[in-house]
Amino acid sequence: MPHTVGVTVELLILLIVIVTALAFDFTNGFHDTANAMATSIATGALRPRVAVALSAVLNLVGAFLSVAVAATVAKGIVRLDAVSGNDLLIIVFAGLVGGILWNLVTWLFGLPSSSSHALFGGLIGSTLAALGWSGVIWAAGSDGVVVKIILPAVLAPIVAGLVSAIGTWLVYRITERSDPGKVEEGFRWGQIGSASLVSLAHGTNDAQKTMGVIFLALVAHGTLTKNDDMPLWVMGACALAIAAGTYLGGWRIIRTLGRGLVEIDSPQGLAAESSSAAIILTSAHFGLPLSTTQAATGSILGTGIGKGAEVRWGVMGRMAVAWLLTLPLAGVAGALCWAIAHFIGGLPGVLVVFAILLVLSALMYVRSRRDPVDTSNVNEWPGDGAPQPVQLPTSLSESTTHSTRA
Repeated sequence: MPHTVGVTVELLILLIVIVTALAFDFTNGFHDTANAMATSIATGALRPRVAVALSAVLNLVGAFLSVAVAATVAKGIVRLDAVSGNDLLIIVFAGLVGGILWNLVTWLFGLPSSSSHALFGGLIGSTLAALGWSGVIWAAGSDGVVVKIILPAVLAPIVAGLVSAIGTWLVYRITERSDPGKVEEGFRWGQIGSASLVSLAHGTNDAQKTMGVIFLALVAHGTLTKNDDMPLWVMGACALAIAAGTYLGGWRIIRTLGRGLVEIDSPQGLAAESSSAAIILTSAHFGLPLSTTQAATGSILGTGIGKGAEVRWGVMGRMAVAWLLTLPLAGVAGALCWAIAHFIGGLPGVLVVFAILLVLSALMYVRSRRDPVDTSNVNEWPGDGAPQPVQLPTSLSESTTHSTRA
């Protein structure tokens, strides 16, 4: 009987961890929809609801294209030889809760911070609290946190910005003698393709991070070994979760990226999306869990620089502060959640932390309703005066005949 009870408790903890991981994947979806679709919505290339639906479908497809990033997350952060069983499950669970809470805080304030770094920060924080400095794989040849996470975080927005700035400058030089109306119309159609590619790339990168976490939990439970292949049901569940979150639409962050940083025309949107897609797909190929948010933001900033347009540097500064704080503050949240779960112990500790997550999530949702952002005002940036009415097309085929400048 005691053995049966122990098995049941372990299974319940595993199920809670899997549910929490899928909840993180869901928040990742609506938090990062802006990375693919903000510019297309801002320029009128796609209607808001059409944009998020298209992005959701392509995120779903992209999640099945590769598991290289999942392997990095599953085996490249926590030293699996230093912990196992329920101890590892609680570390993973606490890290997930820390990542979800940071995602919700930044969503509430409309800040396009990195969901990836929120997850990594939470995992690193809970691992440090449980195992100390040696429990984290900081560097191991070409692997480890420094090479796989920190260096890409520094380089991604810089490289994306440079590529996007050069692309934008070339686009405007090539088309400077062309009819502006035809140029705008043609580039809006091009944006549909480039935004779709970013969504596909986002699925190959971000959905895999949650796959890696669930894989880690299954290894801790003993269901899998670290050398097993990724189960198909894990891939499917993560793909559906991120697609559902994407369809919900993180309108606050879409507004910030689409209107808050740079006033975007269709040629800029195409350049930004193409730059983001190229960098995200390259990182997924090499198993680098890149921040798609930082790549997309760097690309959008680059379009403003390449065109010589006004950049709202104050907004960019707030984003940069959020980027710098993501890893450490998500880490603190992960460490605190681990401490609470560990102090109470076992399944009761996990349930208490899960209850805290539910309460704080509900409070942030209620607070967001005081200043709602949705399809009706996603193209209106506060402080720019009375925006012009947004005339949205009645169908996708008509989307290239309208402009939605706020």
